[in-house]
Amino acid sequence: MQKHSLIRRTLIKSVAATLVAGTALLGSGAALAQAKMKVAAVYTVPFEQQWVSRIHKALNAAQARGEIEYKASENVSNADYERVMRQYAQEGNAFIMGESFAVEAAARKVAKDFPKVSFLMGSSGKPQAPNFSVFDNFIQEPAYLSGMIAGGMTKTGKIGMVGGFPIPEVNRLMHAFMAGAKETNPKVEFMVTFINSWFDPPKAKEAAFAMIDKGADVMYAERFGVSDAAKERGKLAIGNVINTQDKYPETVVSSALWNMEPSIDRALKLVKEGKFTAEDYGQYSMMKNKGSELAPLGTFEKKIPADVVTKTRAKEKMILDGKFTVKVDDSQPKSTAK
Repeated sequence: MQKHSLIRRTLIKSVAATLVAGTALLGSGAALAQAKMKVAAVYTVPFEQQWVSRIHKALNAAQARGEIEYKASENVSNADYERVMRQYAQEGNAFIMGESFAVEAAARKVAKDFPKVSFLMGSSGKPQAPNFSVFDNFIQEPAYLSGMIAGGMTKTGKIGMVGGFPIPEVNRLMHAFMAGAKETNPKVEFMVTFINSWFDPPKAKEAAFAMIDKGADVMYAERFGVSDAAKERGKLAIGNVINTQDKYPETVVSSALWNMEPSIDRALKLVKEGKFTAEDYGQYSMMKNKGSELAPLGTFEKKIPADVVTKTRAKEKMILDGKFTVKVDDSQPKSTAK
C-alpha cells in the first residue's frame, strides 16, 4: 500500500514539474514574441516610388530576418498624415519612419506627444530632441559619377533633366550630376524642368518628350516616366535612387543608387538597446558608409567609351579614399541650353 502511495506521489510530482516546465516554456515563447519590435511607416506616395521603395526594401529585409514586425501605409494624403502617424504611435509601435517634408510640423508634433516612440523621418530640418531623427538622400557622390557617364555618352551635347520639386533633396543631386557631366564634356548643355509632383509618370514623360524634341539625347530620370520617354524615342537615360536597367536594358545606362540599410539597421539597433536619440542620419547615405553607390554598368559595360569608364572609376576611388568631395549645392538648378 505504501509502495502504491509512493508511486502515486512520484507521478503527481512528475506531472506537476512537467506542467511548470511547460508553462515556463510558454512564457519564454511569449516573451520572445513580445521582443519582436513593432515598426511602422507612413508614406505619402506608392511603395514603388523611388525614394520610398528604398526605405520599404530595407524595412522588409529586417522583417524577413525576424527582427521586426513591420506595417506601413502608402498614398497617405498630407491632410491625413498626422492621424495615421498618431494612430501607429498609439498602437505601440516602437519605431516609426516616413517622409515628412510637406507635413513637417505635424510629424514633429506627433513625435513630441510620444517621447517614448523613436522617429526617423525624411526631412530637410534638424533633429528634434529627444526622439525625432532625420535622414536625407545624400547620394550626390554617385550622382556626380553618373553625370560623368552621361557627359561621355551624349552625341548632341544636350542633356534633359526632369525633377519632382525643386527642393534641396532634388537640387543637390541635379547639381552633382551636372558637375560630373561637365567634367567629361565641358561643352554639355542642360534642359531642366520640374513637374511639381513626386509621382506623376505621364507628366514626367511629357516633359521628357519636350526635351528630346529640342535635341536632348540623354535624359536624367529623377522621376518615373522619363525612362519610358527615352525608350520610346531611342534615347538614353540615367537613373536615380533605384536601378531600373533590368526594365530598360537598352535605355538606362547607369544609376545613382541609394541604400537605406545602413541608416535603418543602425536605428533599429539603437532602439532595441534603448539608446536612440535625435540625430542627423545624412552621413549614412554616403558612399563611404555603403549608403549609396554607382549601379553596375551591366548591359552598357562595353558601350560606354573606355576612357570615360576609366575616368569615372578613378573618381569613384578618390571619393571612397576621401580625396575628392562632391560639392553640395541645394539651390534650384537652371537650364543652360540655348
